[in-house]
Amino acid sequence: MICVVDASVAVKWFAVGDWAQREDDMDPALDILRASADGGVEFFQPPHFLAEVAAVLTRLDPDHALQNADDLAAMNITWAEPTVAYAQAIELARSLNHHLFDTLYHALALTIPGAELVTADRRYFDKARHLGQIAWLPDFRIA
Repeated sequence: MICVVDASVAVKWFAVGDWAQREDDMDPALDILRASADGGVEFFQPPHFLAEVAAVLTRLDPDHALQNADDLAAMNITWAEPTVAYAQAIELARSLNHHLFDTLYHALALTIPGAELVTADRRYFDKARHLGQIAWLPDFRIA
């Protein structure tokens, strides 16, 4: 199964202590991570993914942000070419009136047959679910 996960999902992989207690839907996020280690999920990510996740990790856990970003970079991830989904992402951003960084994930999923964006960003999910190839993290099941 090919998944595009956005930063709202990936940051949960690094949540510990009080931060983890404040995060919703940790179990399904960790299930996706485990499935990637077992070969059941293949990640296909836009180039800005690492920078966006590192930015959130730096804000939430600055003492471990560098190590966590290094761990993320070392994962088995297929990286999309920088411009592969830009045109579609720009159109999504325009039509949904939403931030381009969020639409880049979805546009990438839409370019790959059978891929699915998994998000914990309710605002984007509600705007974009009618377009398909997007799953709300708590409802996502690994096929």
